[in-house]
Amino acid sequence: MHLLYLDESGSVSDADQHYFVLAGLSVFERSTHWIEQELNQVALRFAPDPSRPYDIELHASPMRNGRSGWRAFPVANRLQAIKDALTLIQRHHPRDVRLFAAALRKQNFSGQDIAQEAFTQLCSRFDLFLMRLYHDKKDKQRGLIVFDKSSTEARIQTLAREFKYSGHQYGLIRNYAEVPVFLDSKASRLIQLADLVAFALFRHFEHNDSQFFEIIEHCFDAEGGVVHGFYHR
Repeated sequence: MHLLYLDESGSVSDADQHYFVLAGLSVFERSTHWIEQELNQVALRFAPDPSRPYDIELHASPMRNGRSGWRAFPVANRLQAIKDALTLIQRHHPRDVRLFAAALRKQNFSGQDIAQEAFTQLCSRFDLFLMRLYHDKKDKQRGLIVFDKSSTEARIQTLAREFKYSGHQYGLIRNYAEVPVFLDSKASRLIQLADLVAFALFRHFEHNDSQFFEIIEHCFDAEGGVVHGFYHR
């Protein structure tokens, strides 16, 4: 099974922000453990107890801004930790990890449900990725979307059911094992990595700060030179 871990960055309702981002990474199920172990090594740099790396959550905004206990560590160390975690994606791409993202400028979606548009884009693009695997490699693996529990759970699950049985503007969803599931980010390193990915895109588009995005910009799902995993409008 291929697991698509997603998180959002930017607020739909904040009038001072120009962009909303929904983004994350697709990981083959047998690779999740190994990536988690590598992320633990990044977290251990900041853990007071080396036997408890999970006491540290790799959450991009607090790491950058020094909130939630991160202010105790030098800024350079915190930023380097974000970059090192994102560099793991480079190492595992494209065999085990591919990125998917929708970066939407809010003024282009006046009167529309921008969160629904972002989810529609990623839901359909991940489904097409799974379809390509089946047609090109006879790989019958199904997919599952995993969200941070802070997302709007009821709305996302309703949309997922509608996409499966009634379709969306691009067609029916055919390759998912189940409706999206929601995890507490503190319990999932892969959700934390999705947060770092979404943060990297938001900083790039909202603040013209590309120091994180440039690490992962070539890691989106693509085939034959065509990038399928990244939607920007």
